Amino acid sequence: MKETLIDYFISLIKIDSESKNEKAVALKLAKDLRNLGAEVTFDNAHERTGGNIGNLFGYFKGNIEKKPILFCSHMDTVIPGNGVNPQIKDDRIITDGTTVLGADDKSGIAEIIWAIKEIKEANEDHAPIEVLLTISEEIGLLGAKNVDLSKVRSAFGYALDSHEIGHAVTGAPSQNSIVFTIHGKESHAGVAPEFGVSAIQIAAEAITKMNLGRIDEGTTCSIGIIEGGTATNIIPKKVVLKAEARSHKAENLQKVTDNMKQTLLDTAVKYKLGDFQASVDVQIENEYSAFVLENDDPCILLAKKATENIGLPFKSGISGGGSDANVFNFKGLKMAIVGSGMQNVHTVNEYIKLIDLQNGAKWVKEVIREYSKG
Repeated sequence: MKETLIDYFISLIKIDSESKNEKAVALKLAKDLRNLGAEVTFDNAHERTGGNIGNLFGYFKGNIEKKPILFCSHMDTVIPGNGVNPQIKDDRIITDGTTVLGADDKSGIAEIIWAIKEIKEANEDHAPIEVLLTISEEIGLLGAKNVDLSKVRSAFGYALDSHEIGHAVTGAPSQNSIVFTIHGKESHAGVAPEFGVSAIQIAAEAITKMNLGRIDEGTTCSIGIIEGGTATNIIPKKVVLKAEARSHKAENLQKVTDNMKQTLLDTAVKYKLGDFQASVDVQIENEYSAFVLENDDPCILLAKKATENIGLPFKSGISGGGSDANVFNFKGLKMAIVGSGMQNVHTVNEYIKLIDLQNGAKWVKEVIREYSKG
C-alpha cells in the first residue's frame, strides 16, 4: 500500500472501474485487505448483473467479543470514468476536466481501508470489522440487489456514499423507473400529414399536463429521456419516454406514478384516425424501497459520538437520493449513509478536499474505537 492516504486514494482512482468493469480495482482491494489480515471472499453477483467480478467481502476477526460492525462502499464509477488523470490543486484533488474523479465512491473505500490499516498498525484492540465493497451501484444498485448477505455477520453498518463528513443520512426514498412507449401512425409529413398520428405530439401534449419536478417535500418526478422519430418528413409513429418518480411515502409514490401514467393514457385516447387508435405501453419497475432510521437509533448515536470525538459538527436528515443502503435496509441489514467528502459527483468537475479525505478516515477509525468500547 501507499505511504499516505492521499497517495492510496489516487492509486485507486487511476484504476478504471466503470460499472460492470470493476475486476481490476476489486483484485487490488482484495490484496490490500488480505495484507491487513482480512479473510476475503467474493460472491457471484456478477453472473446476474453482467459484470466481470462479484461483490467483495472482507472480515477482520478482532479481539473483542462483539458482533462485527460493517462498512460499505461501491467500487464502480459513472461514465466518463476511464483514464482518470487526478491533480492536486491547492486544498483539493481534482480531475483534468475530461473524466469524473471517482471520489464517488473510492473516497469511501480509501477511508475505510486506511482507517483499518492504522488500527492494525497501532495494535489497537477492536471488535470484528466487516467490509463490503459492491459492484454496479451506479446503474441501479445491482451489486446490492444481488448480494449474498449470508456472508455478512454484522447487525448494522455504514455506507460511505454521501458528501459532508459528519452528516448521516437517516432516510432515503423509494424510486420507480418508468418507461412509456407511445404508438402513433406514420405518414409522409409533406404529402399526407392528415393520414398520420404523431407520437411526438401526443407526448408533448401529455407532458405539458403533468406535474413534474418537486411534488412535495418528500416526492419528486422527472422525465429524463425522450426518444423518437426517424426523419423530419415522416410523422413519427413511436416515442419512448423514460421517467422516474421518488417518494419517502409509498402512497405518494403510487399517486405520482399513477398520475403520469393516466395523463398519457387519457391524452392518447383522444388521438383516433379511422380504425387506428393511438396507444401507450407502460413499464414500471420499483428500483428500491424507502428506509428511515430514528435519530436515537444506536447506529446514529454512534455516528454522532464519533463525529464529535474528532471535533466536527454532526447533523442528520433524509435525502432525495437512493443508494445501496436502501437495498440493505429493505433486506433487514440496518445501514446509515454517511459522508466521505466527495463533491460535484457525476461531473467532470468532481473533487474532494484533502482535509475531508483525512477526516473521513479519522471518522471510520473513531467509529471502530467507540463501537469496540461499548
